[in-house]
Amino acid sequence: MRTTVTLDKDVERMLQDSMHRERRSFKETLNDAVRAGLGARRAPLARRPFRVQAKAMGLRSGFDPAGFNKLTDDLDVEAQMERSHRSAAP
Repeated sequence: MRTTVTLDKDVERMLQDSMHRERRSFKETLNDAVRAGLGARRAPLARRPFRVQAKAMGLRSGFDPAGFNKLTDDLDVEAQMERSHRSAAP
């Protein structure tokens, strides 16, 4: 496959050094470098799937946990209103 690649200056220098040292063409040197780099990658380690270990919240019946977000929002609004009233007071 023929393609155009823009190399960083340091990579270009390493390829040129390797070409001269090993007396090989650019194509051979680049292909070997890419093979070595990609071949050096290890397959990802097999990991156990992440599992959530749910625990009881200890809420008494009748409490809606989703309602806590609304309560927090209401308290934030009240605090903001108090701050704005204080800053508006002469």
